Amino acid sequence: MTQAKRQSRKLGWRFVVFAVALVFLSLALVRNVWVDVYYIPSESMEPLLLTGDRVLVSRMAFAGHPIERGDVVVFDGRGSFTPLKSGSGPLADGVVGAAQWLGLAPNNNVYVKRVLGVAGDTVKCCSADGLLEINGVAVSEGYLYPGDEPSALKFEVTVPQGKLWLMGDHRSVSLDSRSLLGMPGGGLISTARVIGSPIANVWPLGRIHPIDTALP
Repeated sequence: MTQAKRQSRKLGWRFVVFAVALVFLSLALVRNVWVDVYYIPSESMEPLLLTGDRVLVSRMAFAGHPIERGDVVVFDGRGSFTPLKSGSGPLADGVVGAAQWLGLAPNNNVYVKRVLGVAGDTVKCCSADGLLEINGVAVSEGYLYPGDEPSALKFEVTVPQGKLWLMGDHRSVSLDSRSLLGMPGGGLISTARVIGSPIANVWPLGRIHPIDTALP
């Protein structure tokens, strides 16, 4: 009888270990193929995303169609945004992945910005009316943080194939493509670095809602 009990306990523990491993493998598959959760640590995308928000990011957002002007993208900033310095430390202007949120691993290389220029676009600031110009046409940016101007820094860039020009919605505090002007790459981010797009806010409780990134 004792031998049977011991055998039963061993089988029970093996089942638990197998079940836990299966759960972690399933979560890893979901996170790497379909969706992931990211924490927003800064105000650079206000009012769309607030500091402390946890957002669900679809990795399939751009499957089957190209990234378009106005899309909000989450991207890997290594080789571009990550080397930037802000104040006393690295650029604290991005998003933090689920692994870091759970205390399992650090991730300081992922950022979220809005696409203002795709391949072939010429993006300029500012027009005679103080607006952002894209391909010679002044655009009204209804998503901007109230009171912000399109850009205090004057610039004009033409976006080559495979690249994006990205800016935050809270322009006065956002470190974005403008901050990389004069550096290798000139502020342009590779489309291959895009992870996906935020589709829903999942935390805090009072801010659970689908995220509408469509241009006003």
